This record gives sequence, structure tokens and C-alpha cells, in this order.
Amino acid sequence: MKWTKIVLPVAIFAVGYIAMKGIEATASDDIITDQVDTRPTVTVEKVEPINFTVQLTSYGEITPLESTNLAAQVAGEVESWNPNFIAGGVVKRGDLLFTIEKDSYEAALLQAEANLSSAQAQLIQEKAQAEVAAREAKTLPDSRVTDLYLRKPQVMSAEAAVKSAEAQLRIAKRDLQNTEVRAPYDALIVSRDIGKGDFVTMGKVAAVLNNIETAEITFPIAGFDRSFLPGDLAGKRAVISIDGYNNSERQGTIHRDTGIVDQDTRMMHFVARIDDPYALRSDKPVMKFGSYATVTFDGRTLDDVYKVPQELVTNNRLWTLNNEEKLVSQQVSVVREDGGYFLIQGQFDSERVVMTLPEYPQNGMAVKVIEDKRDLTAQRPNTDS
Repeated sequence: MKWTKIVLPVAIFAVGYIAMKGIEATASDDIITDQVDTRPTVTVEKVEPINFTVQLTSYGEITPLESTNLAAQVAGEVESWNPNFIAGGVVKRGDLLFTIEKDSYEAALLQAEANLSSAQAQLIQEKAQAEVAAREAKTLPDSRVTDLYLRKPQVMSAEAAVKSAEAQLRIAKRDLQNTEVRAPYDALIVSRDIGKGDFVTMGKVAAVLNNIETAEITFPIAGFDRSFLPGDLAGKRAVISIDGYNNSERQGTIHRDTGIVDQDTRMMHFVARIDDPYALRSDKPVMKFGSYATVTFDGRTLDDVYKVPQELVTNNRLWTLNNEEKLVSQQVSVVREDGGYFLIQGQFDSERVVMTLPEYPQNGMAVKVIEDKRDLTAQRPNTDS
């Protein structure tokens, strides 16, 4: 039985070896070996140069174009005043504000008319006498014919009297008109210092008026924005907006440069204008004096610049992807910040900007580009645990 102890293990080993070879023989020859791609994944975006118009923003207070200390031009008792002639009231150009007692001025007008009529009659009489003297002078020797004989001085005096009477009549008419004090423009009444029955003297300030036909806003431009100002600002459109309970926005125009640079802030100041700020002649939003407003207008247009998110630029360097799908860090020149973006001038070696970087990017690093950022999130290992 010794031979069985030797043969049996050998037979079992032989059967196993034959079975293994049989399995290998029947297995498929097309075994797919998966290779793991260890390249980090990124997303890219193609950027192209654009022409970008810089939008400049500043702030200032809305003020009236002009303010008037309204004074009486004649003396007399105040007879009546307009119900809107009160602090905060709004009146239109030519509206009657208050009246002064007219009796004495009407009498003065009648007297001036009478004086003019008398002077005109005297002139007619003197001219008639001069004509008679001229006819008689034809029969007299030249030595006896003088200007006094021809009544030339008397005619000139009568003509002067007529002109004086006409001037007095004009003054009388003006004084009578000035008993009715009217608004010189569309106005907001700031204050009123007279009442019915008051006696006003010539030159007495009766009220303070603000012109509401046009408002102005003086606003500064900082030094870092100065290079982005267009060549000629006069007449350029601007958007005037007020933030508050009811946001208001109106179109205005930039009227002028004040012509100086502030010695303390080194800022330049410009003036914008708004027509009809109190919307007296339109249904536009009201822009009240004293409100703090934002002025926005278009500055200079930058040609051939790239607009990229700020977070992609670090220490003036931007990561791009070359044709070999490798990372390249490029030096860039940032010319302006606009919201969450940088405006960059200069040429790129590649138009593809890397939007999502691997954790430790390096120049020449081979990467895999994916189409969607969500794919990148799914493939990245979870570092929170």
C-alpha cells in the first residue's frame, strides 16, 4: 500500500494542474486592462478680446440752479398773496405771488399820461410857431435871421420835455406793474417773510425762492478714475438715481467741469444738470433738493481687453491651458476692476482660461478637461471627512 501513498498525491496534483490549464485555455483572450487616469481635472473657458466701455460712478447733492431773494420793487401795503406762496409751495413761472396796494401808482400813471399830453401839445405849438418864423424869415435880411428868431431852441426844449414825460410815463407803468409780484421762474418757495396788511418798502426781501426748472449736482472724480474720462464730457448723458424709500432714476446731462482740482482730496469736480427736478411739467420721479444722488455715465472705451473673474487672477498671474492640455501660468496686466471682474490688456498664448484649478497647480502639469463643473465636484475626493 506504500505505492498508493505516493501515487495518490501525485495524481491529485496532476488533475489540478490539468484543470487549471483547461480554465486558462477556455478563458477569453480579450482581457481589458483598465488604466487609472491620475491627471487632475479642470474646467476651461474660451475668452476673446472685447471693446469695453468703462462705467464711472460718483455721488453728489442735488441743488437748485439758482436761488433768489425776492424783494419788492415798490413800497406799499400788501393786499393779497397766492395760496401757494408759502414755505414748501410750488409755483410756475409768471404766477402772481402777492399784490401791493395800487391806488397811488395808478394816480401816478394818470399824472404821467397828463404830463406827456401837455408836453406833446407844447411841442406842436412850438413847431407851428417855428414854421411861421421860417416863412417870415424869407422876407428879412440874412443878418436878422437867427436860430432864436426861427425858434429852434424852443422846439428842442419842447422835444426834450416830451422825452422826459415819456420816461416818467414808462416809470409809472413799471411801478404799477410791480405792484403785482410774479414768479421769475418755476420755483419752490423756501420761505416767506410778509403777510397781508404788511407795509413793504422798496428792496425789502419778501421771500426766498429756489429755481426748479433745472437742478445741479456737483460730483467728484477720483484720481484713479481720471484716466478713464472721455475726451469731452460736456453734454454727455448721465443717469441720476436716488436710493431711498422709493428709488428714483432720471436722465441728466453733464454740463461742465469746474476747472479746479481740490487741494485736499486731489479730486476733479464736474456738474450735472437735471431738467424739471420736481416734475412740475411731467410724470417723472421727483428729485428733491438736498437729496444725495448717484451719478453714472459712460467713460472711455477700452479696446481689445479681456474680462475675467477676479478669483482667477492672483499676483497678476492667470492660469491657461496650452494645446498639449498642460497648465501655463501667464503674467497679465490688470487695467481696471469692474464688479467681480478684472479687465486685462495684452495677448495670451492661449485663449483657454482655466476656471477651476487643481489643488496644487504647477506650470506644465498635465490635466484632464471636463465639460461641466459638476463633473469636477463629483470626481474630486471628499476632503471634509
